[in-house]
Amino acid sequence: MSSQLAEVGAWPSPAGLLSPSQNAGRPDAVPLPPTVAEALWRGDSLGRSCNSRWSSGFPALDAELPDGGWPSRQVTEILQPQFSLAEWRLVGPALREVVAQGAAVVLVGPPKRPHLPGLMHLGLGERQLVWIQAQAPSERLWCTEQLIKSNAAGAIMAWLPQASPEQLRRLQVLAQSFDGPVFLFRPLQARHDPSPAPLRVSVEMDVDWQLRVTLLKRKGPAHEQPVMLPSIPGGLELVLTPRVMRPSDWLSHPQRVPASAPLVASAPVAKEVRHAVGRPDSSALSY
Repeated sequence: MSSQLAEVGAWPSPAGLLSPSQNAGRPDAVPLPPTVAEALWRGDSLGRSCNSRWSSGFPALDAELPDGGWPSRQVTEILQPQFSLAEWRLVGPALREVVAQGAAVVLVGPPKRPHLPGLMHLGLGERQLVWIQAQAPSERLWCTEQLIKSNAAGAIMAWLPQASPEQLRRLQVLAQSFDGPVFLFRPLQARHDPSPAPLRVSVEMDVDWQLRVTLLKRKGPAHEQPVMLPSIPGGLELVLTPRVMRPSDWLSHPQRVPASAPLVASAPVAKEVRHAVGRPDSSALSY
């Protein structure tokens, strides 16, 4: 029986299951079908899938993401020390591509009211956004679960400060049938907790309006060094002075203080400025 199978080539030996480049030097090897070769992943390289992906808008970050962008059919966990500082600056460029396809972005339990003028700088209008005011952790999880099940949105952004690994695992299983990106925002302290999310990143603020992104978990080799991303909130690049644009220049070269001058505490680093210019519209996003 085994000899017959070997003759027709129905069961190639494990040594024959090689990539096209490895098969080049082995004339007796059985080449993999193209679809299988594309889905094959080796642990020393970034994993690739056949699913859709959305460019993050940062070439340096896309180069480190397994699919070359934010993936679909899985959850992406974004950890940060404080909410409402970097979420839109990190994922906003990708959402512009989502709404350009006529899909909507659903927000589940954002800690602060979305600032419409700032979002308009990202290409997001009130007609493309749905804001769900879910306060209790159970409400947020239920809303996120139902949105993923229905597959009725182009992208989902859910703030889940309290979620167990079992609850996250259920969301990950459901997300395998969702066609858009699913972003779960969680506190930085959760980095030590187990998570089924295939992609986990942390984002923190840095000087000179940069985002410091660390890839905590990805389908591929470990990435220890953070990725620095230039990110000035929409509209501010038109009004900020050169000195404010690069605060590290004057922080690294402070002015000399006369010896007779009293000692004072050093001034803190400039606080995070709102991600857009203008006051929030009280009538915006009243869903």
